[in-house]
Amino acid sequence: MKLTGADIVIECMLEQGVDTVFGYPGGSILNIYDSLYRYSDKITHILTAHEQGAAHAADGYARTSGKVGVVFATSGPGATNLVTGIATAMMDSVPIVAVTCNVTNALLGKDSFQEVDIVGVTTPITKHNFLVKSAEEIAPTIRKAFKIARSGRPGPVLIDITKDATAQMCEYAYETQNITVERKVEGSDEDFKAAAELINNAERPLIYAGGGVISADASEELKAFRAKIDSPVTLSVMGLGAFPASDPNFTGMIGMHGTKTTSLAVGECDLLIAIGARFSDRVTCDVKTFAPNAKVIHIDADRAEINKNIKTDASIVGDAKAVLERLTKEVKQCRHTEWLDKIYKWEKEYPIHHPYTGEFTPQVVMETINAAIGRDSIATTDVGQHQMWAAQYLMVERPRKFITSGGLGTMGFGLGAAIGAQLANPDYVVVNITGDGCFHMNLQELSTAAKYDLPVIDVIINNNVLGMVRQWQNLFYEKRFSNTTLDKKTDYEMVARGFGANAYTATNKEELEAAMRDAVSHRDTPSVINCVIDPDDFVLPMVPAGHSIEEPILEINEK
Repeated sequence: MKLTGADIVIECMLEQGVDTVFGYPGGSILNIYDSLYRYSDKITHILTAHEQGAAHAADGYARTSGKVGVVFATSGPGATNLVTGIATAMMDSVPIVAVTCNVTNALLGKDSFQEVDIVGVTTPITKHNFLVKSAEEIAPTIRKAFKIARSGRPGPVLIDITKDATAQMCEYAYETQNITVERKVEGSDEDFKAAAELINNAERPLIYAGGGVISADASEELKAFRAKIDSPVTLSVMGLGAFPASDPNFTGMIGMHGTKTTSLAVGECDLLIAIGARFSDRVTCDVKTFAPNAKVIHIDADRAEINKNIKTDASIVGDAKAVLERLTKEVKQCRHTEWLDKIYKWEKEYPIHHPYTGEFTPQVVMETINAAIGRDSIATTDVGQHQMWAAQYLMVERPRKFITSGGLGTMGFGLGAAIGAQLANPDYVVVNITGDGCFHMNLQELSTAAKYDLPVIDVIINNNVLGMVRQWQNLFYEKRFSNTTLDKKTDYEMVARGFGANAYTATNKEELEAAMRDAVSHRDTPSVINCVIDPDDFVLPMVPAGHSIEEPILEINEK
């Protein structure tokens, strides 16, 4: 049958199982939005307040559902407003497809109104991108884009379509799409044999798992593998939830703000097994002194990550789920009682959780949130001190339940991501943990949550400063607090109510408990809780830049 290019876009979305799209209309994408109007019974469009919010919402939708997130935007500023969201997804390997529309073919390259070469702009921050100039190209391009986004190491794909291509008529035939992930393993028999031999001979193994385990839906396989080799487990911030936080064999987060137990384990292990993780600088700290006594096995879907940051002794390229299934069968049943006893001793000696003393500390805030939201919940975060406190103190038990911008470190990410997470998981409590600096970056998306009756809970960790930058200034810049004291006159409760949200202020644990109870009870209205804390509360442990992961600062004697 003959359809317009715009109708083909929507039909191809339906082929891919898409039922929710985030975006913002404009002149060049009008034909697609006109088609959306006629398909509104099949695809829900969420109109955000800003295109960046739409990109983050598509990202949060993808991370929490395991599906590909979709975002639409028009040409020029509409397309460029997606850039930060696309880069965020790229750094964290999140499958989203961004559809933008450009000026007509005749106007390309002529500095036309709202013309931007968005393909050129996004080439470094997408897994792949396309410029489509005819209706005939639309269907095969969209099918290819979704396959690229979800396969191997997932990532964002952008499709830019000229406006006249969306108006043209051409033949379209529905094609059933295989939207399941193909779990490829490139590793050879020799690769598996080498890894198994190192594991069987290890006396002090340590598993370091990252977001790739979650992307591959390999959490159960990780548990089985851990049980077989009898090893402790540490997680990157992107891997939180891949292994239960309550498991006694979990040493806590790894890296600059990881636990002291993990730092000691990295220093003393004789085998480090990295699974779906990329050895980022925030994990390794001083790469020259990282895991000095260990041989390294690296399992990753992306061959380019092998030996990129850390030299490996064995590696297996492939999907984490498939690799772990096979490797678990090939290794011997191990027992490392002495090593695990040492881990448990360190955990008691250097606890991350401390008894409540009556102060309204970040730890108290996070533990109060954790108690209030329960198991069927999702936490998103913005970036800064509050992000690390959430990573340290929230008990993340399952995958896809802790959503944060790990690689790009995008302030303003959390609220959009929470909106996407809530739409993907309507029966869950979704809490966004933000700072007062981050809150101001994308607070307009509260209007989106209110418009669609989404009960996201925005908890502001309000210390009146850009906390993480101030912490560095405090420790390493002789307390020269250059432009990190905010002193904003924002009335947070008034702002929240103005957007249509419930509003609360908490200055102690009891007030926060009451606010959380009330916010959780509202299942059709967003809420904002303003938590006022000390501006000089630090995120600790902290490994100073350039220092070994084994040398974290555990306490500050003088504020």
